[in-house]
Amino acid sequence: MSLVDTHLHLDAPEFAANRAQLWQQARASGVSHAIVPAVMADTFDEVLAMRAQFGVDVAFGLHPLYLARHRDEHLALLADYLERQRPVAVGECGLDFFVPGLDAQQQEYWLQAQLKLARRFELPVILHARRSHDRILKYLRQHKVRGGVVHAFNGSVQQANAFIALGFCLGFGGAMTYQGSQRIRRLAATLPLSAIVLETDGPDIPPEWAPAVPNTPDNLPRIAAVLATLRGVPLADIADVTAANAARVFPAMQAP
Repeated sequence: MSLVDTHLHLDAPEFAANRAQLWQQARASGVSHAIVPAVMADTFDEVLAMRAQFGVDVAFGLHPLYLARHRDEHLALLADYLERQRPVAVGECGLDFFVPGLDAQQQEYWLQAQLKLARRFELPVILHARRSHDRILKYLRQHKVRGGVVHAFNGSVQQANAFIALGFCLGFGGAMTYQGSQRIRRLAATLPLSAIVLETDGPDIPPEWAPAVPNTPDNLPRIAAVLATLRGVPLADIADVTAANAARVFPAMQAP
């Protein structure tokens, strides 16, 4: 079994004490590869260090939750990293209309700027979308990028189909494992498997079996098993198809 974690914050401080051990455990459990997205300019070099040490792929972006940390000069820095450091995507970027106190207009400014960079460098995009799917779709129609992933997807069927039509895959992870997450579980069970990728979002969005501790990448096989059960297909098929989907949507990704 060869699984791809398409969204893992391996550089997060929660993993500092035992990062190498956690990645080794993940590899031993069947996780063959991961993508580590940066969330602000201060973490670009830390993410690069993850690639150097663990062989993961990386992305560079300016996340809406860190709006107060972003500066205009960071766009030039982002462009430089996109050009010189061979990322697989722009991101994590997007819109978050759930967390209070985040200026929507400023978020939209940073998202559009990054979509323009994705077009310039012909890169896919890793999107953060909370209560903002329709607004993000609006900007994707204005700034046509080469697809990507809507991570931790929790929108509607109609929104899912709109993203898929624009060349995006949808990321499913820990939220899908909760019995009470009926809407997300329905989406995971019924959307085209060709449009689904797996993720942990570690250390965030922990699964049902470990809700009170940081989410680690070795949870991905059990997350994949939940998806297999929901869809009534063998786990090996889930692993094969979702890994192929990740390779398709991120053409620069290293072979798992």
